[in-house]
Amino acid sequence: MSINILVVDDEPKIVEIISAYLKNEGYNVLSSFNGIKALEIFKSNPIDLVILDLMLPDLSGEKVCHEIKKISEMPVIMLTAKVQEEEILKGFSLGSDDYITKPFSPKILVARVKAILSRTQDIRKEIQDEISFNNGDLVINIKTFEVKKNNIPIFLTLSEFKILKTFIENPKKVFTRNELLDKIVSDEIEIYDRTIDSHIKNIRSKIEDNTKSPLYIITIYGVGYRFGGDSHI
Repeated sequence: MSINILVVDDEPKIVEIISAYLKNEGYNVLSSFNGIKALEIFKSNPIDLVILDLMLPDLSGEKVCHEIKKISEMPVIMLTAKVQEEEILKGFSLGSDDYITKPFSPKILVARVKAILSRTQDIRKEIQDEISFNNGDLVINIKTFEVKKNNIPIFLTLSEFKILKTFIENPKKVFTRNELLDKIVSDEIEIYDRTIDSHIKNIRSKIEDNTKSPLYIITIYGVGYRFGGDSHI
């Protein structure tokens, strides 16, 4: 599976160098020279990691990182010319996963990217077959395709289960409709613009206590959907 990395820096030469090294390692690279565009790219593409400059012309790297972490657990590496301890600690407090000061070695940066992605993948592999949400209110078995609500088995179509599985394997990540369609496209004979909305409505009717105020599948207006359950493996 290809890995997409978003590089954000207002210096084109730095973006060019980082992109070249990452592409040489087989990563797909998207780039932006400002924070506003970076958030647009992040929300409309399946991004696996963000390399983010702290000093951006329109929207600071701190603000961009904060906005990303509000809707996703996506790993973020901050780049900055600031070396003061308080600035570094502030970056970590915002949720950045690593902090690299300029000037830096592109090879070291790539090594850190690999390390963070490896940790992220290991965490995802640790997800066990059966996962319980909200103290047993909802139980999902990934291996057997079984779903229980209040200990009562419920039936989900294959497409519905694939969507639900995608959510729970990527907690807090916001998915666009197109990203979710990609997960079920082989199961659908015809694809319509609102196919995902229909599936979401059906899933909610089966797993939510109140479909008007959903607990598990949350709508992020203008973007898509994310999962909201608290898991206990």
